[in-house]
Amino acid sequence: MGTDTLRTDAADGADGAAERRREQRGWYFYDWACSVYSTSVLTVFLGPYLTSVAESAADADGYVHPLGIPVRAGSFFAYSVSLSVVVAVLVMPLVGAAADRSGRKKPLLAAAAYTGAAATTGMFFLDGDRYLLGGLLLVVANAAQSVAMMLYNSYLPQIAPPEERDAVSSRGWAFGYAAGSLVLVANLVLYTGHDSFGLSESAAVRICLASAGLWWGAFALVPLRRLRDRRAAAREAALPGFRQLAATVRDMRRRPLTLAFLLAYLVYNDGIQTVISQASVYGSEELGLGQSTLIVAVLLVQVLAVAGALALGLLARRYGAKRTILGSLVAWTVTLAAGYFLPAGAPGWFFVLAAGIGLVLGGSQALSRSLFSHLVPPGKEAEYFSAYEMSDRGMSWLGPLLFGLTYQLTGSYRDAIISLVAFFMIGFLLLARVSVRRAIADAGNPVPERI
Repeated sequence: MGTDTLRTDAADGADGAAERRREQRGWYFYDWACSVYSTSVLTVFLGPYLTSVAESAADADGYVHPLGIPVRAGSFFAYSVSLSVVVAVLVMPLVGAAADRSGRKKPLLAAAAYTGAAATTGMFFLDGDRYLLGGLLLVVANAAQSVAMMLYNSYLPQIAPPEERDAVSSRGWAFGYAAGSLVLVANLVLYTGHDSFGLSESAAVRICLASAGLWWGAFALVPLRRLRDRRAAAREAALPGFRQLAATVRDMRRRPLTLAFLLAYLVYNDGIQTVISQASVYGSEELGLGQSTLIVAVLLVQVLAVAGALALGLLARRYGAKRTILGSLVAWTVTLAAGYFLPAGAPGWFFVLAAGIGLVLGGSQALSRSLFSHLVPPGKEAEYFSAYEMSDRGMSWLGPLLFGLTYQLTGSYRDAIISLVAFFMIGFLLLARVSVRRAIADAGNPVPERI
């Protein structure tokens, strides 16, 4: 009887491991689905294209007037990104708390994912001087992406034990960058050969934008089939409005080291997100590079980010996630400072800069996500990851706002790009002060041997 029990336990363990691997593979595919939006839409096409649409609607002084407010056309995209973040900040705490208390993350993930995918697909209709339509679709898509990523990230502590999280998180980012690379190749073929396809340049860009939404919606079906909801420990009604955000913050205040990590992440990730969203505008407007050059540069970032995410995951296994992240912030600072001195009209140097960004981009984000997963109290995954997502995308409004204001005041994108160095330097200092081992223990989680 004892032998039979051991065999049953072993079988249950094997079945559990197989189910966990299946769920992890499904989880990777949401990165595969949604990263194309971040790459093709937010990083490559929408910034320069929406800026050109705004410029076509601008007055003689170069200003557009949404709701009667004078805005320099070159700043409209950055301001739209900031507004999308404000919307996400208002929605994410409510959705996160509802997900934890109901235990039903998948319906909420599906709603957010398909709202974002639909708004992105609708960018096909962005032509002429419809800059307000472009701004509205960007706000909806970006806010929905933030909410969906919050729910997606909150699955990590549930599908991977502590010793697997760095590797699982890194593989997820690698899947995302691989998808971005694949779709960018197709975008490059369509954009550069638009005449041979009988398309105008504008039509080719709008097809690239819309195809990202279709890709997002199609591949989101995989994680929605494989991920499973867990029964909630307690079913409480979600608090209305800002009361929920206040309740989440009060709970987190009992874990000051978790808050200290989030503050550090808020600062340095604000710099990362701003570089991602504004690099193509910097390349096209300041350096005078063509759209094809920008696509190749971002494709280079995507390819190297796959290798970078996996390589930094291996480094974290040897040196710990915190040390590896700190090293990546040094690399970010050096790379961004070098970008200030790039000569205009020199694509070769821009490709070197893109390579530097690619090698640290995926790893710094993947390891930050896996490190935070250790700081989350059991049963509060979505609620805490809503705060994390505010730091990831939700609170990343200051960088684009600073970038836009700097350009509005100086008329120089070089001044705007160099202002972002401060985010990485301050983030490094804040993260270096956090004792992650104590933070993990305070959250009630087992402390890994190397962290």
